[in-house]
Amino acid sequence: MPKTPSTSPTAKPLRSDGQEARNRLLDAALTLFADKGFAKTSTREIAQAAQANIASISYYFGDKDGLYRAVFADPRYNPPFAPPDDNAAPLDIRSTLTLMLRTFVEPLKTGQQIRQCMKLHFREMIEPTGMWQAEIDDNIKPAHEALVLALCRHLGVKKPDDDMHHLAFDIAGLGVMLHVGIDVIQAIRPALLGSATALDRYHARMVDSAMALSTMRAWYRSSAVAEPSSAGRMA
Repeated sequence: MPKTPSTSPTAKPLRSDGQEARNRLLDAALTLFADKGFAKTSTREIAQAAQANIASISYYFGDKDGLYRAVFADPRYNPPFAPPDDNAAPLDIRSTLTLMLRTFVEPLKTGQQIRQCMKLHFREMIEPTGMWQAEIDDNIKPAHEALVLALCRHLGVKKPDDDMHHLAFDIAGLGVMLHVGIDVIQAIRPALLGSATALDRYHARMVDSAMALSTMRAWYRSSAVAEPSSAGRMA
């Protein structure tokens, strides 16, 4: 039988209510799916790691596929995209960027689980089950399109063009780098991510950087000076 994660003897007694049992299954499955992949992880392993009856997987998730989908979309680590309220006045650009970039920062406050979540996403890209494409379609693409429209409103652009899409990718990249490069950041300057307060400062810095990118793009679009090419910048 494959080895399952051990349980610390000093851990708090597990609660018996349904939400706690469901979360134990999600956390155990996240670790095992991230480490071994979907195909090589059994429901028996997950139940043992979660200190739960194997039948509870069927009760809460239907089957192994349902559990995997629930792990991938767990809002504790992967907040779903919340579309803007069409009946509400549009937010100013700083408020929009603050909310968008916060979705990258808040999951990091959960600790080790967010690293397992990133590992699961990378494994899904290598061993696809269809969940990564669903993540793109259901969350990443609509969030990107909402950001592009907000940037267009801010910069007075009537119709999104490649330049606006590029700017949106540049801004989202600030948050993506925080996740992809978390091990590098912690190895070089761990204090930047060492506490919830430090993460809030990192978040504020990202918002300022995103605002600077928007300001620079506004200047380029309104200026008669041609934007330097990559060859010119390298000269």
